[in-house]
Amino acid sequence: MHPSAQKVADAARELGLDIEIVEFAQTTRSAQEAADAIGCRVAQIVKSLCFVVNGRPLIALVSGSNQLDERKLAALEGVGRKKVKRADADTVKSVTGFSIGGVPPFGHTSDLPVYVDEDLLQFDVVWAAAGTPFAVFVIAPGELVKACGGTAVSLRKSP
Repeated sequence: MHPSAQKVADAARELGLDIEIVEFAQTTRSAQEAADAIGCRVAQIVKSLCFVVNGRPLIALVSGSNQLDERKLAALEGVGRKKVKRADADTVKSVTGFSIGGVPPFGHTSDLPVYVDEDLLQFDVVWAAAGTPFAVFVIAPGELVKACGGTAVSLRKSP
């Protein structure tokens, strides 16, 4: 197992979770690539997005079929939309310990606020990144929210 995937497995075990990490030869970096590799709906893929809001990094776990509404994220944090910025690759790596494309929902190097897209709760299981762009794990959405200490909220951008 890749060392980054092992970090996720170890973090899960510390949280009392029994997960099985699946590694693929092809990339699972994008939601569509992950869904194709796994054989599930794109909406069941958990996109781990890192933002800096008013100078503070946070994670938004978004359904693979949804686009995040940055105005909703700003409102949740009590700031204006202009205070919400997508984190750059260096920031993501420094605050999570993982590179973009493999950021898991938990096991980060920093204690980050986590918002979970409530649309993920409609599924029996969802799939999240496991530390690399080639590794994922399956989890029940309720367990996901609990494991990451997240708050389930509406994050989807309306058409």
